[in-house]
Amino acid sequence: MSPELISILVLAVVFVIATTRSINMGALAFAAAFAVGTLVADLDADGIFAGFPGDLFVVLVGVTYLFAIARSNGTTDWLVHASVRLVRGRVALIPWVMFALTGALTAIGAVSPAAVAIVAPIALSFAARYGISPLLMGAMVVHGAQGGGFSPISIYGSIVNGIVEREKLPGNEVTLFLASLIVNLVIAAVVFVACGGLRLWRQGSVTEVDGGVEGAGALEGRGGSEGDGGALKGRGELRDQPQPTGTGTTTDPGTHPSPSPSPTTTATREATPAPTASLSLPLTPPRIATLLSLVALVVAVLVLDLDAGLTAITLAVVLSAIWPDDSRKAVGEIAWPTVLLICGVLTYVGVLDEMGTITWAGEGVGGIGVPLLAAVLLCYIGAIVSAFASSVGIMGALIPLAVPFLAQGEIGAVGMVAALAVSATVVDVSPFSTNGALVLAAAPDVDRERFFRQLMVYGGIVVAVVPAVVWLLMVVPGWG
Repeated sequence: MSPELISILVLAVVFVIATTRSINMGALAFAAAFAVGTLVADLDADGIFAGFPGDLFVVLVGVTYLFAIARSNGTTDWLVHASVRLVRGRVALIPWVMFALTGALTAIGAVSPAAVAIVAPIALSFAARYGISPLLMGAMVVHGAQGGGFSPISIYGSIVNGIVEREKLPGNEVTLFLASLIVNLVIAAVVFVACGGLRLWRQGSVTEVDGGVEGAGALEGRGGSEGDGGALKGRGELRDQPQPTGTGTTTDPGTHPSPSPSPTTTATREATPAPTASLSLPLTPPRIATLLSLVALVVAVLVLDLDAGLTAITLAVVLSAIWPDDSRKAVGEIAWPTVLLICGVLTYVGVLDEMGTITWAGEGVGGIGVPLLAAVLLCYIGAIVSAFASSVGIMGALIPLAVPFLAQGEIGAVGMVAALAVSATVVDVSPFSTNGALVLAAAPDVDRERFFRQLMVYGGIVVAVVPAVVWLLMVVPGWG
Protein backbone atom coordinates (compact mmCIF):
# COMPACT_ATOMS: atom_id res chain seq x y z
CA MET A 1 0.00 0.00 0.00
CA SER A 2 1.40 3.40 -0.99
CA PRO A 3 2.09 6.06 1.66
CA GLU A 4 -0.39 8.39 -0.03
CA LEU A 5 -3.22 5.86 0.22
CA ILE A 6 -2.36 5.13 3.86
CA SER A 7 -2.59 8.84 4.70
CA ILE A 8 -6.05 9.07 3.10
CA LEU A 9 -7.29 5.99 4.99
CA VAL A 10 -6.01 7.41 8.27
CA LEU A 11 -7.97 10.61 7.62
CA ALA A 12 -11.10 8.52 7.11
CA VAL A 13 -10.44 6.71 10.42
CA VAL A 14 -10.09 10.08 12.19
CA PHE A 15 -13.53 11.10 10.92
CA VAL A 16 -15.11 7.82 11.99
CA ILE A 17 -13.66 7.94 15.51
CA ALA A 18 -14.54 11.60 16.01
CA THR A 19 -18.09 10.95 14.81
CA THR A 20 -18.70 7.91 17.02
CA ARG A 21 -16.78 9.05 20.12
CA SER A 22 -16.79 12.25 22.11
CA ILE A 23 -13.27 13.20 21.09
CA ASN A 24 -12.30 16.53 19.59
CA MET A 25 -11.46 15.83 15.95
CA GLY A 26 -8.61 18.32 16.09
CA ALA A 27 -6.89 16.40 18.89
CA LEU A 28 -7.28 13.18 16.88
CA ALA A 29 -5.89 14.90 13.80
CA PHE A 30 -2.82 16.11 15.71
CA ALA A 31 -2.17 12.53 16.84
CA ALA A 32 -2.68 11.27 13.28
CA ALA A 33 -0.33 13.92 11.91
CA PHE A 34 2.34 12.81 14.37
CA ALA A 35 1.87 9.11 13.58
CA VAL A 36 1.64 9.40 9.79
CA GLY A 37 4.27 12.11 9.55
CA THR A 38 6.77 10.17 11.63
CA LEU A 39 6.10 6.56 10.63
CA VAL A 40 4.93 6.89 7.03
CA ALA A 41 6.25 10.16 5.61
CA ASP A 42 9.54 10.24 7.58
CA LEU A 43 8.95 13.83 8.65
CA ASP A 44 10.48 15.42 11.72
CA ALA A 45 8.61 17.76 14.04
CA ASP A 46 9.43 20.79 11.90
CA GLY A 47 7.97 19.06 8.85
CA ILE A 48 4.78 18.19 10.72
CA PHE A 49 4.36 21.68 12.14
CA ALA A 50 4.94 23.20 8.71
CA GLY A 51 1.24 22.62 8.08
CA PHE A 52 0.08 24.25 11.32
CA PRO A 53 -2.20 27.17 10.30
CA GLY A 54 -0.63 29.85 12.49
CA ASP A 55 -2.37 32.67 10.65
CA LEU A 56 -5.79 31.03 11.03
CA PHE A 57 -5.11 30.35 14.71
CA VAL A 58 -4.49 34.05 15.29
CA VAL A 59 -7.55 35.06 13.24
CA LEU A 60 -9.86 32.72 15.17
CA VAL A 61 -8.50 33.79 18.55
CA GLY A 62 -8.31 37.50 17.72
CA VAL A 63 -11.73 37.89 16.14
CA THR A 64 -13.60 35.82 18.75
CA TYR A 65 -11.75 37.69 21.53
CA LEU A 66 -12.71 41.11 20.14
CA PHE A 67 -16.33 40.17 19.59
CA ALA A 68 -16.55 38.50 23.01
CA ILE A 69 -15.74 41.92 24.43
CA ALA A 70 -18.35 43.47 22.11
CA ARG A 71 -20.98 41.03 23.40
CA SER A 72 -19.97 41.63 27.00
CA ASN A 73 -20.40 45.42 26.85
CA GLY A 74 -23.55 45.33 24.70
CA THR A 75 -22.05 46.58 21.44
CA THR A 76 -23.32 43.65 19.39
CA ASP A 77 -26.81 44.22 20.82
CA TRP A 78 -26.65 47.82 19.66
CA LEU A 79 -25.52 46.74 16.18
CA VAL A 80 -28.30 44.16 15.95
CA HIS A 81 -30.98 46.69 16.78
CA ALA A 82 -29.44 49.21 14.39
CA SER A 83 -29.67 46.58 11.65
CA VAL A 84 -33.35 46.02 12.40
CA ARG A 85 -34.03 49.74 12.11
CA LEU A 86 -32.05 49.90 8.86
CA VAL A 87 -34.41 47.44 7.16
CA ARG A 88 -37.48 48.89 8.93
CA GLY A 89 -37.96 45.82 11.07
CA ARG A 90 -37.98 43.29 8.23
CA VAL A 91 -35.94 40.53 9.86
CA ALA A 92 -36.14 38.45 6.67
CA LEU A 93 -34.03 41.04 4.84
CA ILE A 94 -31.09 40.82 7.24
CA PRO A 95 -29.60 37.58 5.82
CA TRP A 96 -29.62 39.16 2.37
CA VAL A 97 -28.05 42.34 3.73
CA MET A 98 -25.23 40.21 5.15
CA PHE A 99 -24.88 38.36 1.82
CA ALA A 100 -24.61 41.65 -0.06
CA LEU A 101 -22.23 43.19 2.47
CA THR A 102 -19.68 40.36 2.40
CA GLY A 103 -20.02 40.14 -1.37
CA ALA A 104 -19.28 43.83 -1.75
CA LEU A 105 -16.26 43.60 0.55
CA THR A 106 -14.66 40.73 -1.38
CA ALA A 107 -15.57 42.25 -4.75
CA ILE A 108 -13.61 45.41 -3.97
CA GLY A 109 -10.54 43.53 -2.82
CA ALA A 110 -11.01 42.08 0.66
CA VAL A 111 -9.70 38.57 1.24
CA SER A 112 -12.69 36.28 1.75
CA PRO A 113 -11.77 35.19 5.32
CA ALA A 114 -11.23 38.82 6.31
CA ALA A 115 -14.70 39.80 5.09
CA VAL A 116 -16.26 36.83 6.88
CA ALA A 117 -14.31 37.63 10.05
CA ILE A 118 -15.75 41.14 10.05
CA VAL A 119 -19.37 40.32 9.19
CA ALA A 120 -20.00 36.85 10.69
CA PRO A 121 -19.97 37.81 14.40
CA ILE A 122 -22.53 40.56 13.82
CA ALA A 123 -24.68 38.35 11.59
CA LEU A 124 -24.64 35.42 14.00
CA SER A 125 -25.43 37.68 16.95
CA PHE A 126 -28.47 38.90 15.05
CA ALA A 127 -29.48 35.31 14.31
CA ALA A 128 -29.24 34.37 18.00
CA ARG A 129 -31.30 37.37 19.04
CA TYR A 130 -34.18 36.83 16.61
CA GLY A 131 -34.31 33.05 16.43
CA ILE A 132 -32.96 32.78 12.87
CA SER A 133 -31.23 29.54 11.99
CA PRO A 134 -27.48 30.05 12.52
CA LEU A 135 -26.88 27.73 9.57
CA LEU A 136 -28.91 30.07 7.36
CA MET A 137 -27.07 33.18 8.53
CA GLY A 138 -23.63 31.58 8.37
CA ALA A 139 -24.25 30.22 4.88
CA MET A 140 -25.47 33.61 3.65
CA VAL A 141 -22.30 35.29 4.92
CA VAL A 142 -19.94 32.73 3.37
CA HIS A 143 -21.76 32.46 0.06
CA GLY A 144 -21.92 36.23 -0.14
CA ALA A 145 -18.16 36.42 0.31
CA GLN A 146 -17.62 33.83 -2.41
CA GLY A 147 -20.22 35.43 -4.68
CA GLY A 148 -18.17 38.59 -4.94
CA GLY A 149 -14.84 36.82 -4.67
CA PHE A 150 -14.01 36.62 -8.38
CA SER A 151 -14.54 40.16 -9.55
CA PRO A 152 -11.72 41.39 -11.83
CA ILE A 153 -10.27 43.49 -8.97
CA SER A 154 -10.73 40.90 -6.21
CA ILE A 155 -7.99 38.76 -4.67
CA TYR A 156 -9.35 35.44 -5.96
CA GLY A 157 -10.15 36.89 -9.37
CA SER A 158 -6.69 38.39 -9.78
CA ILE A 159 -5.00 35.13 -8.76
CA VAL A 160 -7.03 32.89 -11.07
CA ASN A 161 -6.79 35.28 -14.01
CA GLY A 162 -3.05 35.46 -13.42
CA ILE A 163 -2.75 31.66 -13.48
CA VAL A 164 -4.77 31.51 -16.70
CA GLU A 165 -2.52 34.10 -18.32
CA ARG A 166 0.64 32.33 -17.11
CA GLU A 167 -0.55 29.00 -18.53
CA LYS A 168 -1.49 30.75 -21.81
CA LEU A 169 -5.12 29.62 -21.59
CA PRO A 170 -8.11 31.52 -23.01
CA GLY A 171 -9.76 33.54 -20.27
CA ASN A 172 -12.78 35.72 -19.58
CA GLU A 173 -12.77 37.75 -16.36
CA VAL A 174 -16.45 38.68 -16.54
CA THR A 175 -17.57 35.08 -17.12
CA LEU A 176 -15.52 33.92 -14.14
CA PHE A 177 -17.05 36.60 -11.91
CA LEU A 178 -20.64 36.01 -13.02
CA ALA A 179 -20.29 32.22 -12.75
CA SER A 180 -19.31 32.44 -9.09
CA LEU A 181 -21.87 35.15 -8.30
CA ILE A 182 -24.79 33.31 -9.89
CA VAL A 183 -23.94 29.92 -8.37
CA ASN A 184 -23.58 31.36 -4.87
CA LEU A 185 -26.72 33.46 -5.27
CA VAL A 186 -28.74 30.41 -6.29
CA ILE A 187 -27.33 28.35 -3.40
CA ALA A 188 -28.10 31.18 -0.97
CA ALA A 189 -31.70 31.30 -2.21
CA VAL A 190 -32.08 27.53 -1.76
CA VAL A 191 -30.62 27.70 1.76
CA PHE A 192 -32.86 30.67 2.59
CA VAL A 193 -35.97 28.67 1.68
CA ALA A 194 -34.76 25.41 3.26
CA CYS A 195 -33.79 27.04 6.58
CA GLY A 196 -37.01 28.93 7.24
CA GLY A 197 -36.53 32.13 5.27
CA LEU A 198 -40.10 32.09 3.95
CA ARG A 199 -41.41 31.93 7.50
CA LEU A 200 -39.41 35.05 8.26
CA TRP A 201 -41.23 36.89 5.48
CA ARG A 202 -44.62 35.78 6.80
CA GLN A 203 -43.83 37.08 10.28
CA GLY A 204 -44.05 40.71 9.19
CA SER A 205 -41.87 43.38 10.82
CA VAL A 206 -40.38 43.69 14.27
CA THR A 207 -41.09 47.09 15.79
CA GLU A 208 -38.10 48.55 17.63
CA VAL A 209 -38.33 51.26 20.28
CA ASP A 210 -35.05 52.66 21.60
CA GLY A 211 -33.20 49.47 20.81
CA GLY A 212 -35.91 47.13 22.14
CA VAL A 213 -38.82 45.23 20.64
CA GLU A 214 -42.07 47.14 21.05
CA GLY A 215 -44.66 45.20 22.96
CA ALA A 216 -42.04 42.71 24.12
CA GLY A 217 -41.79 40.87 20.84
CA ALA A 218 -44.87 42.14 19.03
CA LEU A 219 -44.86 41.80 15.25
CA GLU A 220 -46.59 44.04 12.77
CA GLY A 221 -49.39 42.52 10.78
CA ARG A 222 -50.51 39.97 13.36
CA GLY A 223 -53.75 38.21 12.75
CA GLY A 224 -52.87 34.56 12.18
CA SER A 225 -51.97 32.07 14.83
CA GLU A 226 -48.40 31.91 13.54
CA GLY A 227 -47.77 35.56 14.39
CA ASP A 228 -49.72 35.81 17.63
CA GLY A 229 -47.68 36.97 20.55
CA GLY A 230 -44.52 37.09 18.49
CA ALA A 231 -44.11 33.32 18.46
CA LEU A 232 -41.86 32.24 15.60
CA LYS A 233 -42.93 28.69 14.89
CA GLY A 234 -40.47 26.19 13.54
CA ARG A 235 -37.36 28.29 14.13
CA GLY A 236 -37.06 29.06 17.79
CA GLU A 237 -38.71 32.05 19.46
CA LEU A 238 -38.41 35.77 19.59
CA ARG A 239 -37.49 36.51 23.17
CA ASP A 240 -39.81 38.74 25.20
CA GLN A 241 -36.95 40.91 26.34
CA PRO A 242 -33.81 40.67 24.20
CA GLN A 243 -30.82 39.73 26.33
CA PRO A 244 -27.17 40.39 25.61
CA THR A 245 -26.05 37.57 23.34
CA GLY A 246 -23.07 36.77 25.53
CA THR A 247 -25.20 35.98 28.56
CA GLY A 248 -28.44 34.62 27.14
CA THR A 249 -29.56 31.06 27.41
CA THR A 250 -28.24 28.52 24.93
CA THR A 251 -30.63 27.77 22.08
CA ASP A 252 -30.49 25.96 18.79
CA PRO A 253 -32.59 28.07 16.43
CA GLY A 254 -34.08 26.39 13.45
CA THR A 255 -34.24 22.93 15.00
CA HIS A 256 -36.91 22.76 17.69
CA PRO A 257 -40.23 24.54 17.11
CA SER A 258 -41.38 26.70 19.96
CA PRO A 259 -44.78 25.90 21.38
CA SER A 260 -47.62 28.22 20.47
CA PRO A 261 -48.60 30.46 23.38
CA SER A 262 -51.95 30.00 25.00
CA PRO A 263 -54.53 32.80 24.55
CA THR A 264 -53.94 33.87 28.13
CA THR A 265 -50.20 34.07 27.61
CA THR A 266 -50.66 35.98 24.37
CA ALA A 267 -52.95 38.53 25.93
CA THR A 268 -50.56 39.04 28.80
CA ARG A 269 -47.59 39.48 26.50
CA GLU A 270 -49.40 41.99 24.29
CA ALA A 271 -50.73 43.97 27.21
CA THR A 272 -47.55 44.09 29.25
CA PRO A 273 -44.68 46.07 27.74
CA ALA A 274 -41.10 45.25 28.61
CA PRO A 275 -39.47 47.34 31.32
CA THR A 276 -38.11 50.64 30.05
CA ALA A 277 -34.58 49.77 31.13
CA SER A 278 -34.47 46.77 28.79
CA LEU A 279 -35.65 48.89 25.84
CA SER A 280 -32.76 51.32 26.06
CA LEU A 281 -29.35 50.70 24.51
CA PRO A 282 -27.43 53.96 24.88
CA LEU A 283 -24.01 54.47 23.33
CA THR A 284 -21.87 54.28 26.44
CA PRO A 285 -18.12 55.03 26.25
CA PRO A 286 -17.16 51.31 26.13
CA ARG A 287 -19.62 50.73 23.28
CA ILE A 288 -18.40 53.77 21.37
CA ALA A 289 -14.81 52.62 21.77
CA THR A 290 -15.75 49.10 20.63
CA LEU A 291 -17.56 50.44 17.57
CA LEU A 292 -14.51 52.53 16.72
CA SER A 293 -12.39 49.41 17.15
CA LEU A 294 -14.58 47.51 14.69
CA VAL A 295 -14.26 50.35 12.20
CA ALA A 296 -10.50 50.35 12.77
CA LEU A 297 -10.46 46.59 12.07
CA VAL A 298 -12.22 47.13 8.74
CA VAL A 299 -9.88 49.95 7.74
CA ALA A 300 -6.79 48.03 8.83
CA VAL A 301 -7.76 44.94 6.86
CA LEU A 302 -9.28 46.47 3.73
CA VAL A 303 -7.29 49.68 3.34
CA LEU A 304 -3.98 49.12 5.11
CA ASP A 305 -3.79 45.39 4.25
CA LEU A 306 -2.92 44.42 7.84
CA ASP A 307 -3.51 40.95 9.26
CA ALA A 308 -7.06 40.58 10.59
CA GLY A 309 -6.09 38.33 13.52
CA LEU A 310 -3.20 40.41 14.83
CA THR A 311 -5.22 43.62 14.44
CA ALA A 312 -8.22 42.16 16.27
CA ILE A 313 -6.08 40.92 19.17
CA THR A 314 -4.39 44.31 19.48
CA LEU A 315 -7.71 46.14 19.57
CA ALA A 316 -9.12 43.64 22.08
CA VAL A 317 -6.11 44.11 24.37
CA VAL A 318 -6.52 47.89 24.27
CA LEU A 319 -10.22 47.64 25.18
CA SER A 320 -9.42 45.15 27.96
CA ALA A 321 -6.80 47.47 29.44
CA ILE A 322 -9.21 50.43 29.54
CA TRP A 323 -12.33 48.56 30.70
CA PRO A 324 -11.11 45.40 32.48
CA ASP A 325 -14.49 44.71 34.13
CA ASP A 326 -16.28 44.44 30.77
CA SER A 327 -13.52 42.28 29.33
CA ARG A 328 -12.71 39.96 32.24
CA LYS A 329 -14.65 36.98 30.87
CA ALA A 330 -13.81 37.58 27.22
CA VAL A 331 -10.74 35.33 27.11
CA GLY A 332 -12.83 32.43 28.40
CA GLU A 333 -15.34 33.01 25.58
CA ILE A 334 -12.74 32.55 22.85
CA ALA A 335 -13.82 29.48 20.86
CA TRP A 336 -10.97 27.27 22.07
CA PRO A 337 -12.57 23.90 21.10
CA THR A 338 -13.10 25.25 17.59
CA VAL A 339 -9.50 26.49 17.45
CA LEU A 340 -8.25 23.02 18.44
CA LEU A 341 -10.54 21.34 15.92
CA ILE A 342 -9.57 23.49 12.94
CA CYS A 343 -5.85 23.70 13.67
CA GLY A 344 -5.56 19.94 14.21
CA VAL A 345 -7.33 19.00 10.98
CA LEU A 346 -5.42 21.53 8.90
CA THR A 347 -2.12 20.37 10.40
CA TYR A 348 -2.91 16.86 9.18
CA VAL A 349 -3.83 18.21 5.74
CA GLY A 350 -0.47 19.97 5.76
CA VAL A 351 1.20 16.59 6.34
CA LEU A 352 -0.72 15.24 3.33
CA ASP A 353 0.59 18.12 1.28
CA GLU A 354 4.16 17.63 2.52
CA MET A 355 4.16 13.96 1.55
CA GLY A 356 2.63 14.67 -1.86
CA THR A 357 -0.77 13.02 -1.37
CA ILE A 358 -2.72 15.89 -2.96
CA THR A 359 -0.44 16.11 -5.99
CA TRP A 360 -0.52 12.30 -6.31
CA ALA A 361 -4.34 12.31 -6.48
CA GLY A 362 -4.46 15.18 -8.96
CA GLU A 363 -1.89 13.68 -11.29
CA GLY A 364 -3.70 10.35 -11.24
CA VAL A 365 -6.89 12.03 -12.39
CA GLY A 366 -5.09 14.17 -14.97
CA GLY A 367 -3.75 11.05 -16.65
CA ILE A 368 -7.23 9.71 -17.47
CA GLY A 369 -7.76 9.51 -21.21
CA VAL A 370 -11.37 10.79 -21.16
CA PRO A 371 -11.30 14.62 -20.87
CA LEU A 372 -14.86 15.09 -19.58
CA LEU A 373 -14.37 12.43 -16.91
CA ALA A 374 -11.05 13.95 -15.89
CA ALA A 375 -12.71 17.36 -15.72
CA VAL A 376 -15.44 16.29 -13.30
CA LEU A 377 -12.95 14.38 -11.14
CA LEU A 378 -10.70 17.46 -10.92
CA CYS A 379 -13.71 19.52 -9.85
CA TYR A 380 -14.42 17.00 -7.09
CA ILE A 381 -10.79 16.90 -5.97
CA GLY A 382 -10.80 20.69 -5.82
CA ALA A 383 -13.99 20.69 -3.75
CA ILE A 384 -12.94 17.93 -1.34
CA VAL A 385 -9.44 19.22 -0.68
CA SER A 386 -10.52 22.85 -0.51
CA ALA A 387 -13.03 21.94 2.19
CA PHE A 388 -9.97 21.36 4.41
CA ALA A 389 -7.26 23.52 2.86
CA SER A 390 -6.52 26.76 1.02
CA SER A 391 -8.89 27.41 -1.87
CA VAL A 392 -6.32 29.56 -3.63
CA GLY A 393 -3.64 26.90 -3.25
CA ILE A 394 -5.91 24.24 -4.69
CA MET A 395 -6.84 26.38 -7.69
CA GLY A 396 -3.17 27.11 -8.27
CA ALA A 397 -2.44 23.37 -8.34
CA LEU A 398 -5.44 22.09 -10.29
CA ILE A 399 -5.64 24.60 -13.15
CA PRO A 400 -2.14 23.65 -14.42
CA LEU A 401 -3.11 19.96 -14.10
CA ALA A 402 -6.01 20.63 -16.49
CA VAL A 403 -3.74 22.14 -19.16
CA PRO A 404 -2.86 18.85 -20.95
CA PHE A 405 -6.42 17.83 -21.77
CA LEU A 406 -7.51 21.45 -22.33
CA ALA A 407 -4.84 21.59 -25.03
CA GLN A 408 -6.67 18.79 -26.88
CA GLY A 409 -9.48 21.23 -27.65
CA GLU A 410 -12.31 18.93 -26.52
CA ILE A 411 -13.09 21.05 -23.45
CA GLY A 412 -13.52 24.83 -23.32
CA ALA A 413 -10.90 26.47 -21.13
CA VAL A 414 -13.14 29.31 -19.91
CA GLY A 415 -15.82 26.94 -18.64
CA MET A 416 -13.28 24.56 -17.10
CA VAL A 417 -11.48 27.30 -15.21
CA ALA A 418 -14.79 28.73 -13.96
CA ALA A 419 -15.96 25.28 -12.85
CA LEU A 420 -12.70 24.63 -10.98
CA ALA A 421 -12.80 28.06 -9.33
CA VAL A 422 -16.40 27.67 -8.17
CA SER A 423 -15.89 24.06 -7.00
CA ALA A 424 -12.83 25.03 -4.96
CA THR A 425 -14.45 28.01 -3.22
CA VAL A 426 -18.16 27.29 -2.77
CA VAL A 427 -17.27 24.55 -0.28
CA ASP A 428 -15.83 27.09 2.16
CA VAL A 429 -19.00 26.64 4.22
CA SER A 430 -17.28 23.52 5.58
CA PRO A 431 -16.40 23.96 9.28
CA PHE A 432 -12.86 22.82 8.43
CA SER A 433 -12.28 25.69 6.00
CA THR A 434 -11.26 29.16 7.17
CA ASN A 435 -14.65 30.74 6.46
CA GLY A 436 -16.66 27.91 7.97
CA ALA A 437 -14.43 27.90 11.04
CA LEU A 438 -15.00 31.62 11.51
CA VAL A 439 -18.77 31.13 11.31
CA LEU A 440 -18.62 28.26 13.82
CA ALA A 441 -16.48 30.28 16.21
CA ALA A 442 -18.59 33.44 15.89
CA ALA A 443 -21.98 31.89 16.72
CA PRO A 444 -23.15 32.84 20.24
CA ASP A 445 -25.73 30.98 22.31
CA VAL A 446 -25.75 27.78 20.25
CA ASP A 447 -24.90 24.16 20.90
CA ARG A 448 -21.55 24.22 19.12
CA GLU A 449 -21.34 20.47 18.64
CA ARG A 450 -24.75 20.45 16.99
CA PHE A 451 -23.91 23.50 14.89
CA PHE A 452 -20.63 21.87 13.88
CA ARG A 453 -22.50 18.80 12.69
CA GLN A 454 -24.96 20.96 10.77
CA LEU A 455 -22.13 22.79 9.01
CA MET A 456 -20.37 19.50 8.28
CA VAL A 457 -23.51 17.94 6.78
CA TYR A 458 -24.26 21.06 4.76
CA GLY A 459 -20.66 21.26 3.58
CA GLY A 460 -20.84 17.60 2.58
CA ILE A 461 -23.97 18.24 0.53
CA VAL A 462 -22.28 21.15 -1.25
CA VAL A 463 -19.19 19.03 -1.96
CA ALA A 464 -21.34 16.21 -3.32
CA VAL A 465 -23.68 18.27 -5.50
CA VAL A 466 -22.08 21.51 -6.70
CA PRO A 467 -19.04 20.15 -8.62
CA ALA A 468 -21.31 17.91 -10.71
CA VAL A 469 -23.73 20.76 -11.39
CA VAL A 470 -21.08 23.29 -12.43
CA TRP A 471 -19.39 20.62 -14.57
CA LEU A 472 -22.69 19.97 -16.31
CA LEU A 473 -23.46 23.66 -16.86
CA MET A 474 -19.98 25.06 -17.55
CA VAL A 475 -17.76 22.27 -18.85
CA VAL A 476 -20.03 20.00 -20.89
CA PRO A 477 -21.32 22.86 -23.12
CA GLY A 478 -17.68 23.71 -23.95
CA TRP A 479 -17.46 27.38 -22.98
CA GLY A 480 -14.35 29.04 -24.43
